Amino acid sequence: MSTEPTFSMAQRLGAEALGTMFLLASIVGSGIMGENLAGGNVALAVFAVTLSVGCVLVVIIQMFGPISGAHFNPAVTFAFLLRGQISLKDALLYVPAQILGGISGTLLAHAMFDRPLFVLSETARSSSGQWISEAVATFGLLATVLYLLKWRPKMVAAGVGLYIASAIWFTGSTAFANPAVTIGRALTDTLTGIDPDHAAAFILAEFSGAALAVWVFAWMTRPQSPDNES
Repeated sequence: MSTEPTFSMAQRLGAEALGTMFLLASIVGSGIMGENLAGGNVALAVFAVTLSVGCVLVVIIQMFGPISGAHFNPAVTFAFLLRGQISLKDALLYVPAQILGGISGTLLAHAMFDRPLFVLSETARSSSGQWISEAVATFGLLATVLYLLKWRPKMVAAGVGLYIASAIWFTGSTAFANPAVTIGRALTDTLTGIDPDHAAAFILAEFSGAALAVWVFAWMTRPQSPDNES
């Protein structure tokens, strides 16, 4: 008789940190590579980021999902906390691991492309449209995770990768959708950067989108009695 493997908190935090590191290395590294090779064509450079990020999300969710749940995102951890699917104690450990992993991913990308390790971004991303975009992007990400976990759990990795690849193009912010990603991208003055002074508004929008997704999911999936259908 086989049983599901159990993993220590250290293993789970390691999975969260490594997964988030690979995510940021993919975002920042593909942005640098895209800029280097696209000859000034920003659309082509953004496409390079889209392809890299969509693919790496599928892979790291499949790799680390059985160990930690593959959050790689404080907004996802926050949503699971609201739903009672992770304890406050565990959430308070997951989030720092994600943030440190994200920062490490940015530094790793800089090292791989012979860039200075510590450079704050000067890319302005501050407008109501971008804040709305971040709320929408994060709402959609959490909706993808919650609905697929309920009805198509084997599709979560592919669904997240495809959703983010799409949202990079249909949102005005290019879909950060992740506070750890926002922090990591504040530390790179490249195509994918964000001015650190503008990061807090992005993070607030991301948590707001996550909370709204939890509420909508709970309402939409709540069973109705025949006498109380609406």
